[in-house]
Amino acid sequence: MTYRMPAEWTPHERTWMAWPSPNPTFANDAELAGARAAWATVARAVRRFEPVTMVVAPGGADSARALLGDDVELLECGLDDAWMRDIGPTFVTDEYGRLAAVDWVFNGWGRQGWARWQYDAAVARHVADAAGVPLLGSDLVNEGGAIHVDGEGTVLLTDTVQLGEGRNSDWSREEVEREIHAKLGTTKAIWLPHGLTADYGLFGTRGHVDIVATFARPGTVLVHSQQDPDHPDHERSRLYVDLLRGATDAQGRPLEVVEVLAPTVLKDEDGDWVDYSYINHYLCNGGVVLCAFDDPHDEIAAGILRRLYPEREVVLVDARPIFAGGGGVHCITQQQPAV
Repeated sequence: MTYRMPAEWTPHERTWMAWPSPNPTFANDAELAGARAAWATVARAVRRFEPVTMVVAPGGADSARALLGDDVELLECGLDDAWMRDIGPTFVTDEYGRLAAVDWVFNGWGRQGWARWQYDAAVARHVADAAGVPLLGSDLVNEGGAIHVDGEGTVLLTDTVQLGEGRNSDWSREEVEREIHAKLGTTKAIWLPHGLTADYGLFGTRGHVDIVATFARPGTVLVHSQQDPDHPDHERSRLYVDLLRGATDAQGRPLEVVEVLAPTVLKDEDGDWVDYSYINHYLCNGGVVLCAFDDPHDEIAAGILRRLYPEREVVLVDARPIFAGGGGVHCITQQQPAV
């Protein structure tokens, strides 16, 4: 049986999310409350365009319902954290259009010392069961935020994730590509050497591609562009742009690279570099949910996405409370394709 991962811009059946519960990512009641408010804002924004199912830990339904309202479905199962893109399944379709779900190995983003994954490692199975689709097992340690596909055979990967310490450091590049292609139906991998600088901090993923680059359509890739030379991502983003401009996709097309300016803010309140990124947006049926940072560049990014997706409404949501926990809008959502 041959499976492929549809591009994110294709129609969705629904979006899956996970409700924040007490864990090391949200260190105190104030941070947890802020995260829940932010997750609820994203869920309500997505719900304008398609159904949303929120996975909640046992005992979490009341807090979720109070902020989500009655339009978001709830599914109770064990949870450690709230990053559905990473802990949930990657949905794929076969040649007959039937849906299945890839269950990557999840081990707390490379067995990081603060992470817990006893329950999160089983979330993909719970979601697949609830969706009524077969589960496709994989021995590859991988997360949904570590891949982007164009739907026509091309996938973006990162050296420090798929080949990184704590994940698959004993795999060869060829072995990783073979497994990725087998599960996603891709035929060409474009590797970036690393992620953004702040993604290697305490709660970072060690290089997820979904804050660095994403396909907007086959042959066109959006890339995070840090223009301020004081930020360490200035050199990194130039490297990504140059690398992708020199690349071709699975169909042999040179990639059109669209640079998306990073927000003007360079550091957070603690004086640490930020990896705020507009690349980490989410496409849903008729909409684009875009990270906002109360920044002058918010509207510039929104304008780029409006031009690329003239048939979609761009909705901006404040993503700073989400990034404080280690991710963005794309990191907390996972699409289930329509079949």
